Amino acid sequence: MGNLSNIVASFSSISLDEMDNVKLMNRTDTKFAFKVDKLPLLLKKMMPFYRVLAIDGKLIHDYKSLYYDTDDRKFYLDHHNSRVNRNKIRFREYVGSKLTFLEIKLKNNKGRTIKKRMKVDSIAKELTHQQQAYINKIIGQEMDVSSKQWINFSRITFVHKIQQERLTMDINLTFENEKQAGDLKQIAIAEVKQERMNRSSDFMKIAKALHILPIRISKYCMSTLELNPNLKQNRFKEKKIFINKLKQA
Repeated sequence: MGNLSNIVASFSSISLDEMDNVKLMNRTDTKFAFKVDKLPLLLKKMMPFYRVLAIDGKLIHDYKSLYYDTDDRKFYLDHHNSRVNRNKIRFREYVGSKLTFLEIKLKNNKGRTIKKRMKVDSIAKELTHQQQAYINKIIGQEMDVSSKQWINFSRITFVHKIQQERLTMDINLTFENEKQAGDLKQIAIAEVKQERMNRSSDFMKIAKALHILPIRISKYCMSTLELNPNLKQNRFKEKKIFINKLKQA
C-alpha cells in the first residue's frame, strides 16, 4: 500500500466541490477486474490524463456499505437472471467526507445506471418509516427488505482532465454477514462512469494495452455468492471462474 500511496500522491488533485460537474448520477458504467499488482503500472500510465480526488488531504478513502434485499433475494436474482430495470438498495458511509446516504440504484433497460439517494445520520440495520417510504416511492412499489451483508473497501476516485468522465478504483474489498466473512483483497475493481459510453476513454485504452478487459461484475452479487453458496448461480459461473483465477494467480 505504501508504494501505491506514493504513486497516487503524484497525481494532480481535485476537490469535492470541483467534482460537482461530474457527479454523473445518470450514467453508463463500464467495469474492470484485475490483479491488484497491476495497479502501479496502470496508475503511472493514467497520470497525464486524470486528477485524483482529495478530501482533507486524503487520496484513498474508506467506504462502508450495508446492502438490503428481500428474503428471497429478489435484487440478487434479478441481476443473475439479467433482468432489466433492476434495483439495489444500500446504506453507504463515505468515511472521509463524513457523509452517509440511503442509496437506491436502478439499472434500466437502456443500460444506464440511475442513482437516487437521501442523506441520513448513520447506517441503519433496520429501516425507519421515512426510509421505507422513500424506497417505496423510488422503486414504485412496496418493498419488504432487510439488511443482508456489509461490503467495505477503499476507493481512489479519478476525474478526467478534459472529458466528462469519472473513474473509481476499489481495493481491499471485504464482506460479511452475521455468520461469516470473506474478502477479495487480491483484486482491484475499476469502474468508468460516463454520461454516454465512449470507448475512446484514456483509461480504457490503457487498460486494453495491459490486457485488462471490461467485465460485467457486481460486488454485491459476487459477495452474496461467497456468503451464500447455495443460491442460484449458473449464469455467474464464468465470472466465478474468472475471479478465482485472479485470486490464485
